This record gives sequence, structure tokens and C-alpha cells, in this order.
Amino acid sequence: MKAEILAVGTELLMGQIANTNAQYISSRLPEIGIGVYYHGVVGDNPERLKQSLRLAMSRADIIILTGGLGPTQDDITKETVAAVLERKLVLDRTSLEQMEKFFRNRNREMTKNNLKQAWFPEGCTIIRNSTGTAPGCIIEDKGKTIVLLPGPPSEMKPMFEETVMPYFASKSEYRLESMYLRVFGIGESSVEDAIMDLIDGQTNPTIASYARDGEVTIRVTAKYPKNGDGMDLIRPVEDEIRRRLGDAVFSNDNSSLVKVAAKLLFEKKKTISVAESCTGGLLAAKLTDVPGISEVFDRAVVTYSNRSKMEQLGVRQETLERYGAVSEETAVEMAVGIRNVSGTDIGISVTGIAGPGGATDEKPIGLVYTALAHRDGVTAKKLHLWGNRAKIRNMACLHVFDMIRRYLTRPEDFN
Repeated sequence: MKAEILAVGTELLMGQIANTNAQYISSRLPEIGIGVYYHGVVGDNPERLKQSLRLAMSRADIIILTGGLGPTQDDITKETVAAVLERKLVLDRTSLEQMEKFFRNRNREMTKNNLKQAWFPEGCTIIRNSTGTAPGCIIEDKGKTIVLLPGPPSEMKPMFEETVMPYFASKSEYRLESMYLRVFGIGESSVEDAIMDLIDGQTNPTIASYARDGEVTIRVTAKYPKNGDGMDLIRPVEDEIRRRLGDAVFSNDNSSLVKVAAKLLFEKKKTISVAESCTGGLLAAKLTDVPGISEVFDRAVVTYSNRSKMEQLGVRQETLERYGAVSEETAVEMAVGIRNVSGTDIGISVTGIAGPGGATDEKPIGLVYTALAHRDGVTAKKLHLWGNRAKIRNMACLHVFDMIRRYLTRPEDFN
């Protein structure tokens, strides 16, 4: 079955709010065998909405509309859909009673314009709204299924999960299941080259790769009977991709690199501390986004100046004068210093030139050194990154998390 998601609201076209509903619905429908083929956004204009709806009905089996179900004059979705389908609007007494109760429980007066939320296209199935006042509905018409949902995600999501997903699941004979293999350290073109024959020969599962924020994601999607197991089709493809890309594949459940590194710290019961220069606290910020990280993350220091590197980490003045703040030697002493100061199992450092200034011919923008100190020694890495300041800092963090992941997975490689 083909689906189209049509968001209604001038505020979406004007960029006042983001259309997160379409992203959410698109991520859920494939699990029950429904492919999303089109996204659309239309303003609060009856004629344009009619045109968009007719176009959607000409090319999709399922049309899901979000927004335009409220009490105000510009909430036109139900009225417009009813006109296109040539159905009259009828009052649903249950919806009216629930709406009255909603306002009564909050000691608020229900204004007359709210009554329009209780009128629906004749013959539809009502979708109750437990968190707001605007119910939705499902309409079956001449082989098409049209779903109307409110715009606020806090209302749309529970209605979609509690009613819409079960409704379509009961009608679908197939499911779609996807695995997301995330790769770091290999560029998108190299990844594609390594698996091109798999992509060219794909039938079921299907394979697609795309780059995002310095990583590459490979999506493997299988279509299977509803009482089957999609992983029976996906696992052999995963195994072959892993055989070709090796340990550059760091996740098969769409986990980020920082979450993978943190999970390993938890599992191995290894503590960590961080010394940052060019990343300016970004490493620590990403780590502290992980719930429970305080179990393993002891501290971070931002040593931006040479004086702070010496005073807080014990970096030698001789090292800074001879090699400079952006050097392998300084990165090594920073990592050893933070580990000694904190007493953690692992000490991490990063120092570099993020730009746009501060570069020389010998030390260009994007030159970054990272180091990992551990019980048996210290390992440093020289990076040549590119992009603007934000991209270089983010990429430096990704390399650090990958370094942590590789050390905890194969510590013998760091001796």
C-alpha cells in the first residue's frame, strides 16, 4: 500500500513550526507494510487543500492529513475533506459529551466555536483524543483510506499509536522491518563502492546508504509476512556488509557513536576523564547527554590556554614551546595528565585548529590531535579534518568516541 502524508497549516509553510508529524508517521508506517511515497504541505486554503487532496487520492491508497481540526475559522480540514468526498457532516454526540467534560474538568467555559470539533464526515470511524479536544477520524471511500489527525504532536502521536497503527496492521498481510548499520571512518563513496554489487542486485531486502554528520548509514529493509520474521532476511545481508566493512560498522540498531562508546564504558566498567582544547567542552556535552553517564564519566576540563594546560594537566612548558599546543606531544601529555589527575581508567584529550583563524602553513585549519591514555600506555592520532568550525569540532568528537569504542573492543591494538 502506498501512503501520502499531507500536513495542513499556513504556519508550516511560513516556517513558524517544523513538520515533525510527517517524519514521525513515516518512521512508523513501514513496520506494518505501508510505504510512504509522498509528503505534502498545504496552507489553510480550501481550494488548495482540495487540489492537494485530489492529487493525493490519485496516486496513493492511504492519505493521512494532520492539522486543521481545531475550533477556529482557519481549521478547515474536515469540511474540505467532506466536500471532496461529497459527504455531509454529522454531529457525533459522544465527541460532544467528551469535549464538554474536558472543559468542565478544567473549570473552563466551552465557547461555541468548539462545537465544530464534534462534526464529522458521515460514515467515518472516530478516533478519540485523550489529550486534547479535537478528535480525528478514518474514512474509507472507493478503495482509498483517508485519516484525519490533529496537528499538535502531543495529541497526534497517541492517537496514531493507539488507533491508526492497529487499524492498518489488521488489514496488512505484510510487514516491513529495517536495520540501520552505522559506519564511521569510511567515506560514503567508499562504502557504496564496497557494497555496490549488493545494491545493484537487491530484491528483498532492499539496501540504501546515505551520509549524515560525518557518518554513513546503511538501511537494510525486508518485506515479510505478518506472522514471519524479517530478521531472517536481514541478518545474512548484515553479515555480508560487516564482512566487507569490518569494524567500521559500529552499530546495527541506529545508535549514535557516543551512545555506543558509553555503552561499552558501562559494560566494561571503565571510568573516563576528558581534557579538551579546540572542542571547548563539546565532548563533555555529548557525553552528558547519555543518561547515567555519571557512573563512568568523572570529569572534563577545557584547557584552552597554554597556561591552563600546564597548571591543570601538567603539560610541560618545554613541550609547548618546542612542539606547540597543537601537536601529538601535547595531546599525549594532556591525556596522561587528565588521567593522572582524575585517577580514571581512561584519559582522553583533543587539541587542534578549528578555524577560521589561527592556522599556519605547517598547521592548517582542521589539523587535530587526539590521544587516549590507559593503564598500559598512551595512543595518539593525527587528523586532517575539513569544513567550518562547527563541523571540525563535531568531527573531532566523533573520532574521539570511535577511539574509545575501538580501545574498549580491542585493547590489544592500543599496546
